[in-house]
Amino acid sequence: MTQDNTELGATLLTLARQAIAHHLGLAPVPRVGDDPRLHERGATFVTLTIGGELRGCIGSLRRQRPLGDDVVSNAVAAASKDPRFPPLSAAAFADVHVEVSLLSEPAFIDFSDEADLLRQLRPHEDGLILFAGCRSATFLPQVWEQLPAPRDFLAALKRKAGLPVERPVDGLMAARYAVEKWEEAEKEV
Repeated sequence: MTQDNTELGATLLTLARQAIAHHLGLAPVPRVGDDPRLHERGATFVTLTIGGELRGCIGSLRRQRPLGDDVVSNAVAAASKDPRFPPLSAAAFADVHVEVSLLSEPAFIDFSDEADLLRQLRPHEDGLILFAGCRSATFLPQVWEQLPAPRDFLAALKRKAGLPVERPVDGLMAARYAVEKWEEAEKEV
């Protein structure tokens, strides 16, 4: 990771934390700043954990708005709109650990069947989007840490998309993307 990207990561983490603090009434509106990269279109996911357990994860798959705005919006959404969790409270804010992932542009994968798709997956490198008509689901590359076998990764992604695990991938579409991620340093206890 270059020094510039290290600085960008630190800026994105600060913006995410400030956005959540502002949303909770604990801080003023975050200021995006002058870094030109923050004003270029970008797609991010913001992942929140408490004590190593997932507490919220929301993001964008496509570059539709300026990077700074994207991370601010996704940070607030991860804290307040992830349907798996109640909104984060001001009391729990100090315990939250923030991670920001910057996504590359997704690229569609051409595959003939499930075995072909599984062969093409690159564990710990690929984020994957599975499209089934109007439904879609994604896993960031970090999910490979919990599901290192491609077959298990794909099966869990099918479940997330509301599809039966045994459903063949015929008629589905898949796209891969990479991420550059940054996370806050662990807090001293």
